[in-house]
Amino acid sequence: GSNGLTLDRQRRLTINQHGNRRVVRMEKNGQLTVLADHYEGKRLNSPNDLVYKSDGALYFTDPPFGLPKFFDDPRKELPFSGVFAVKDGNLKLVTKDFTGPNGIAFSPDEKYLYVGDWDEKKKVVIRYEVQPDGSLANGKVFLDMTSEPGEDAIDGMKIDKAGNLYVSGPGGLWIISPEGKHLGTIILPKHPHNFAWGDADGKTLYLCARSGLYRIKL
Repeated sequence: GSNGLTLDRQRRLTINQHGNRRVVRMEKNGQLTVLADHYEGKRLNSPNDLVYKSDGALYFTDPPFGLPKFFDDPRKELPFSGVFAVKDGNLKLVTKDFTGPNGIAFSPDEKYLYVGDWDEKKKVVIRYEVQPDGSLANGKVFLDMTSEPGEDAIDGMKIDKAGNLYVSGPGGLWIISPEGKHLGTIILPKHPHNFAWGDADGKTLYLCARSGLYRIKL
């Protein structure tokens, strides 16, 4: 089963295959190219969400939520939940700071990478400084929702052209300014878990919820 989806600069669909425990790219002829499935000889957990950098590097999160028994599943091979980057066929671990790394997004200028944690005891978004070689440094808590009501932790994440962060968090879709100020929360009939910008002007947000697909003009 697929989870996160995105397009590369050639408009090819890139898929986090949650159940197949790999990241693949669909070529224009329909064939699949495997971009990542093992790290240091061990199978990935279950790739969850993903984002491209303008230089073609693909960053993705890899919690164990696609395994039936999650952290205790006997098929789990990696001892951590990582965030990875793959470029030119080379896969590298960029951080393992998270229990359940989930949503992931770059700031518009790509100076920062945001990663959210699906951890009911630590509902945080961490902001990293992106280094020239693509590695991450100086990770700091950008947003802490741990004390907010609602059973959901942090899931999907997107950014608009102004740098505002849209985060699936407790109770709904949180909108956060680049300075970390909570601007508001969009409440849907069903909780949204991931989203994407669409339509010709790019100002419509499409939201995948538990039992349906919604859209909202912003």
